[in-house]
Amino acid sequence: MSLFTNLLNLHPGNKPREDFFTEIIAYFLSLNNDILLGWLKYHSIISDENYSSIKISTQQEHKRLESHTEDSRLDIVIELSDGLNTDVIFIESKIGSTEGWRQLEKYAEILSKLKNVRHRILIYITRDYDPKDEIKTPGFNLETKVNFYQFRWHQFYAHLQQHATDILAQEILIFMRRNGMSTTNQFSSVDLLTMVNFNKTLILMESTLSEKVKEEFQLAFGIVVGKTASMTQWTWGSRYIIYTHLSPSKWDLWCGLGYFDLNPINVTDYPYIGIFLEVSPGFVERPKIIKSMQKVINDKPNIWTPVNLKVLPAWSGIFYRKSLQEFLSQENHVSAIKLFFQESIKELKTVQEQYFDFLWKGVSIETVTEADQEEDPDILSSSIGGVESVVTPLE
Repeated sequence: MSLFTNLLNLHPGNKPREDFFTEIIAYFLSLNNDILLGWLKYHSIISDENYSSIKISTQQEHKRLESHTEDSRLDIVIELSDGLNTDVIFIESKIGSTEGWRQLEKYAEILSKLKNVRHRILIYITRDYDPKDEIKTPGFNLETKVNFYQFRWHQFYAHLQQHATDILAQEILIFMRRNGMSTTNQFSSVDLLTMVNFNKTLILMESTLSEKVKEEFQLAFGIVVGKTASMTQWTWGSRYIIYTHLSPSKWDLWCGLGYFDLNPINVTDYPYIGIFLEVSPGFVERPKIIKSMQKVINDKPNIWTPVNLKVLPAWSGIFYRKSLQEFLSQENHVSAIKLFFQESIKELKTVQEQYFDFLWKGVSIETVTEADQEEDPDILSSSIGGVESVVTPLE
């Protein structure tokens, strides 16, 4: 039994796994400064300096700089002081998601602007392989030096194992194991099975989103974005979908249809399929849209699922979905899934007309053309249907 896993499962809706773990690890390190300093020294991030004060904070907000489009929110900020000098460390943690648009660059720029700081350090630590070879040390070509380090969570796991003498440390190790954060760079039997069946699985998913389904999606919402973009969504957002934009500002309001949670926490968990409607944090019509989304949830609580409707800033939306497990008893999986996709399209179209008609009154919506089928990094890591409840603008 895992204490932290049980606590996380009490959270309704999407599980905020990254933020949850951030709070756990920051609290643990605040109680165990020796483990923190030992880890930093082991990787030559700091020298053997005697710090008299160590301050650790989480979810620290910073107003956007002139070159930034949004405010930022740091996962963990560590301030080390010896009484005369202060060193500041920003830590960005990822479990299932990847770096947001210009995320590390923005954090480095914020670090470089801090006053009365001796050493500025940015650490990017991930569960999955997400190389940042283009970032050199000192990186980012900033006037004020910022040292950049990248690690994987399995490295911290190995370090913590050597100091797991109390119950809290043991619980953290259990949580990390259950969330794939102890995994090293070795292929498992499941990985090999995935390799062998990857192409077959891809063809099956493509077939359920093609022909009649694609045609009905396009008739309902506009030109379909898919193909290469769908594969990018799989890589970045653990989902395989076709999608389209529903606002003149392109990414501010959009919908997607397909497969979600393709990288679940446990190999025994099933992905789910369906359709979603999502709004960005900065869309001028967001308050009205959120209000309408809440009406949908209130009127159809057993049909639609909310995601981040009461969180700001965040990518927020509503989801019409079912577990893929529900279709496995069908004789023809492809046909059954196609029928559900068609049902999903009709349901979202009905909701769109009944609850969001104000968006299209007197407005000429720009549909996506083939030339517009590039991906937007913010959307790729948005919260809807992804592994994490990622808050894109306040990264």
